[in-house]
Amino acid sequence: MDNPIRLHWLDPRDQSQPFPPVHRAMRDPNGLLAIGGDLSVTRLIRAYSTGVFPWFNPNEPILWWCPDPRAVLAPAEFHVSRSLAKRIRKGDYAVTLDHAFSQVLEGCGGERAGRSDTWLGAEMKRAYLELHALGFGHSMEVWRDGELVGGLYGVSLGLSFFGESMFSRVDDGSKLALYYLCRQLVAWRFALIDCQIASAHLQRLGAREISRERFLGELRRAVSLPGRTGAWRFEIDVPSSRSHVPEARAA
Repeated sequence: MDNPIRLHWLDPRDQSQPFPPVHRAMRDPNGLLAIGGDLSVTRLIRAYSTGVFPWFNPNEPILWWCPDPRAVLAPAEFHVSRSLAKRIRKGDYAVTLDHAFSQVLEGCGGERAGRSDTWLGAEMKRAYLELHALGFGHSMEVWRDGELVGGLYGVSLGLSFFGESMFSRVDDGSKLALYYLCRQLVAWRFALIDCQIASAHLQRLGAREISRERFLGELRRAVSLPGRTGAWRFEIDVPSSRSHVPEARAA
């Protein structure tokens, strides 16, 4: 790890405290910028709008990151494989927007494939539920026979979407969620989806790495444009059979 003296401490009592310039982020671990602070809406919105995001384990100090390079996905560049195209055409599912945000959080934080995403603890869940209540946090849900089988959630500012996590309980559940999210974001002229850190899975879906400097330039333009506030609803045609989707329940 780089010299820890470089790591900037944030005061949890001062929500207006700015983040340090992102070029001060560590190279190892890649992008670690600051520690401490809180997960208030004020601080989170400032973080996302400047390319910074929180990522830490429960019961440990909050860590703030801005890695270089950055993984991004242009909504129009989502890659549909042959198998996914077949799944889309089958249509034995329904998709919704902002219908079950808290359930998506539970799905993203639960045990999957023998592991648990422990970073999505109670403190993080409370923060994103508050962002959702204020119209900044959004979820995409995929349903089959009344069961939630896949989904994703993230944060939206201006014409940018910051993808946080996704999950599947059936083959291609999360891919369907991302596919329909991208279609809707194209219709709304969104500029980018921030995927944070690249993975082979994301790259197969069309994500690419760009320099932090380029990402921040694109982000500044995207967040300066008028966005979509409040609860989201589809403005494109999607599979929506009510036999697949239960009534919304309170967050």
